[in-house]
Amino acid sequence: MGSVLLVIHLITAIFLVAVILMQRSSGGALNGLGGGSGANSFLTARGTGNLLTRATAVLATIFFITSISLCLYYKGAEHPSTSVLDAAPITQQAPAQTAPAAPAVPAAPSVPTAK
Repeated sequence: MGSVLLVIHLITAIFLVAVILMQRSSGGALNGLGGGSGANSFLTARGTGNLLTRATAVLATIFFITSISLCLYYKGAEHPSTSVLDAAPITQQAPAQTAPAAPAVPAAPSVPTAK
């Protein structure tokens, strides 16, 4: 159940980002908050009837529902810790050190004798 819900959540997130990026920029960021012409066009049919706007609202609702569902699903689940930091370090004994072998002594060079 959790895996299916997680896959739905991830697909919804990808589609939500894609739909948001496809929307046309209105150019007036936050102009509806200051009054003026932005307040008049805030709730018109042209402003809310856009297909991408509705798709964004639906996808955002699905995203929030799956987020809350995942939170509630994994809230009571007991998962074993798989973190490397939580695991106790494994003690490993070093191999026994043997005395290093004596270096080979080079033979004395032969000196030619005079006759």
